[in-house]
Amino acid sequence: MPHINLPDEIPGIGAAFAFRPETAEPMRELAHILLFEPGEDAGLSSRDRELIASYVSSRNTCYFCQTSHGAAAANHPGGSKELVASVCASPETADISLKLKALLKIAAHVQGDAKTVTAEMIASARGEGATDLELHDTVLIAAAFCMYNRYFDGLATWQPRNEEMYQTMGKRLAEYGYAQPVLSAR
Repeated sequence: MPHINLPDEIPGIGAAFAFRPETAEPMRELAHILLFEPGEDAGLSSRDRELIASYVSSRNTCYFCQTSHGAAAANHPGGSKELVASVCASPETADISLKLKALLKIAAHVQGDAKTVTAEMIASARGEGATDLELHDTVLIAAAFCMYNRYFDGLATWQPRNEEMYQTMGKRLAEYGYAQPVLSAR
């Protein structure tokens, strides 16, 4: 049961967004830019950015974000449920590029204690071809998802265990991104 009066019918972060739409708008816009829009220099694919979000959320034990962003990653080209599961379980052995493995290592350190990101980790990612934009976005995605996870976990929002709901949500996110209006509880 949520700690404050949130809409019962809206799961996860959507309920918190519906409670305070004026803070939801910039948070949705940030997620849209980080996870969906390619930007001037394409950088990481949306699939890889969603994998970072799902991985960080798994480390934060945030079921809603791990599952919804994992479903979005699975619905992007080159994605699958199996790939998401392997990245969240062990990025070192997952079937992903060495660059993404190096970036996920950085994301894990940002999630745990950002001050432990070292110059060697950055150099390793650069050695695998990571650009400044990709390094920046990896750190910001990891930091943002710590905030998003703690935001609605701290409010004890409803996080259903309905796999079909997450697959539908993931497909919608992969196709349209995060800029759409929040579901209204009113």
